[in-house]
Amino acid sequence: MSSLQDLDKALVECLIGELNLVEIRDTLISVAQAAGEMMLNADPSVDTSETKKNSSDRVTATDKAVEAMVKACLTTAYPDFEFLGEESFKVGQKLSDAPTFVCDPIDGTLNFIHGFPNTAVSLALTVGKKPVVGVVFNPFRRELYTAIKGQGAFLQKPNGTVYRLPIRQNPDPLTGLNGCLVAVEWGSERSGPNWDLRTNTTRKLMSAKSAGGAMCHSIRSSGSAALDFCYVAAGQMDLFWEGGCWIWDICAGWIILEEAGGLVASANPGGWDPSLEGRLYLAVRGAPSGQKKVVEELWSCMEGKEFVFAH
Repeated sequence: MSSLQDLDKALVECLIGELNLVEIRDTLISVAQAAGEMMLNADPSVDTSETKKNSSDRVTATDKAVEAMVKACLTTAYPDFEFLGEESFKVGQKLSDAPTFVCDPIDGTLNFIHGFPNTAVSLALTVGKKPVVGVVFNPFRRELYTAIKGQGAFLQKPNGTVYRLPIRQNPDPLTGLNGCLVAVEWGSERSGPNWDLRTNTTRKLMSAKSAGGAMCHSIRSSGSAALDFCYVAAGQMDLFWEGGCWIWDICAGWIILEEAGGLVASANPGGWDPSLEGRLYLAVRGAPSGQKKVVEELWSCMEGKEFVFAH
């Protein structure tokens, strides 16, 4: 690491040290729970839904109302912090080094529209373009995931029981994709090279080894990248491979996963240091060994091809 990088890191650590991260986490929990009540009180069967890019990329009136509430609460409580949200995002807006709240008001909007209860509000704080606090709350299942940098990750269940993540505190090693439950999302881009890569790689992950595949345990698609990251952090999934989603989808889940001993690589081969805004994520659960092995094995299933997305 260069001396300039050392200085930048020291400045970021100094800034983080000046923040009351526990207070910020508690604020995010309170706001997330209020957002959850808005989601529960909405009737998705009559909620106005608009198309963004195509019929599989939607936004509801509740998405917009939840983000407006979240933004108002957080900018009032922390007026010096920046705010980056899915619904208020402007083309060209970029994450800065300054303390920034990152918000996805409803991650899993299609699930919400259909009444499928796998959806969440995802809130994070970044400093120096890195997540330092994360809160993901599924109001339909009353499951709350939280993390603070250096202080661990936790899951609170509906009965109030709190688990330090991963749920199994002594997780098994990762021995290969053949023993993995893998999360994959399909996105709204349903044709072209990225779609071909997504479907071909998924087919190879699922196929028998005698057919040249990896024969993973199975594939799951929950419809929420934020919750996928949390399920990997909890150890309920082994990997989550995703290209194309955005910073607000994964920011809170990223710090929750890291604090649970997991790692985030790029969805594209060779990328061991992905950025929050890179749109390329491969989340791997905590394990005493084998994390890099399964990353490299999944990359090999892509057969030298890469996702290409605009930033």
